[in-house]
Amino acid sequence: MTSGEAEMAASGQEPARTRLSGGPGILLVWLYGVMVVGAVSRSAYQIATEFDRAPLAYTLSALAGLVYGFITYTLVRGGETARKAAVVCCAAELVGVAVVGTWTLVEPSAFPDATVWSEYGMGYLFIPVLLPLSALYWLRRGRGA
Repeated sequence: MTSGEAEMAASGQEPARTRLSGGPGILLVWLYGVMVVGAVSRSAYQIATEFDRAPLAYTLSALAGLVYGFITYTLVRGGETARKAAVVCCAAELVGVAVVGTWTLVEPSAFPDATVWSEYGMGYLFIPVLLPLSALYWLRRGRGA
């Protein structure tokens, strides 16, 4: 806790949260929001109607949607704790995109249907690989502001 935060806490005031969704961050919030809707709605439909066809792919898409939702929430919430959580989730998302993207190229038979992260997000215009890179840059740049 900085001395300014300590003074604010002593006076009963809470320190102001660092806005993560200001400036270019608002674009990240909107893009993650779109990805939440796309990944969750797609996976919910596929899980409900044809889960036996490609359970791994549909489960991974649902997981991606949950990760996108949490990142969206942390960006909107703001503050240092939210920024740290978003950095961890964006890094995990990037690892997931890299692993699943590579897996779908090396062993396509493991995925009878595509996931959000298949082929590094090609079905989503590579947004799944570009979004965490952009978010990590934005979050790192905003650190300590």
